[in-house]
Amino acid sequence: MAAAPARTHDVRPMRADARRNYERLLTEARTAFTEHGTDTSLEDIARRAGVGIGTLYRHFPNRTALMGAVFQSEVEALLAYAGQLADAPQPCAALVDWLRAIITHASTYRGLSRALMTASADESSGMARCSVPMREAGGALLARAQQAGSVRPDVSIGDLMQLTNGIALAVEESPDDPKLADRLLRLTLRGLKPESGSC
Repeated sequence: MAAAPARTHDVRPMRADARRNYERLLTEARTAFTEHGTDTSLEDIARRAGVGIGTLYRHFPNRTALMGAVFQSEVEALLAYAGQLADAPQPCAALVDWLRAIITHASTYRGLSRALMTASADESSGMARCSVPMREAGGALLARAQQAGSVRPDVSIGDLMQLTNGIALAVEESPDDPKLADRLLRLTLRGLKPESGSC
């Protein structure tokens, strides 16, 4: 699924050549982010897409705007997964499954977890259009787990997303330890549980 153009204030449809440039930039950015991390050179992305850096900036005013567009379809998949889990019979297990999916996604791209941590503290960031709906979806899953008595009532979705991104960052920096994410997630969950709850 192609992401929507970043310049949402412009309601005019893109010309065919502008649309082709936009799609090429997204394709090359996704490849570059996968191969080299989210800090890869924007000039290299533009070159690989066969356009000038000015064209890239006309579509994406900064790196975070480009990242938000690149990851939009993956965020939509995570949001859809949250929707599937919304009525799961075990609310805490549903929350954990969703957090694990986020960790898998964020640790796929070097630098993404750090960018997500920054975006969560800055709603004006180009990544905000990804982070805000994710917080809303996660908040609904968290509320169900809290209502079930499985998660402490003082846990916020903001704190939980920061912890999740922190785990993803640790996984990204320890690629030779495939079980690290589950170990850290289990440790985190122990701190989330009330005295009588279970997760």
